[in-house]
This record gives sequence, C-alpha cells and structure tokens, in this order.
Amino acid sequence: MTPHPKQKISKGRRNRRRAHDALRRPHLITCPTCKNKRPPHQVCPHCGSYRGREIFEIEEEE
Repeated sequence: MTPHPKQKISKGRRNRRRAHDALRRPHLITCPTCKNKRPPHQVCPHCGSYRGREIFEIEEEE
C-alpha cells in the first residue's frame, strides 16, 4: 500500500505553489544590422554579426 495525504490540499494552496510554473515568452531584441529578432548577448543567427561586427559569414542555401 502506498502512503496517502492526510489532508486535502486546497485549490488556493495548490495554485499558489504552481504560480511560477507558467511559460514565459523569450526576450528578443532587434538586430541593428539585419532588423531580425535575436536573443540578447548572442551572435545574430541570420546575419552573423554581434555589436556591429561580422563574427562569421552566413552561407545562403539555394
């Protein structure tokens, strides 16, 4: 036999515990070079630039 809870957890207590479980939208900024959205403090995956410098070249697929 498995253990069972002694008391019922109220809806309010349960919901307060789950208050931090919601998903958050990712924070994105606009790349000044190509104007696409990218995460902050990372190289742009679209144009390969970071802080106005080109870090690596992006090869276009055909």
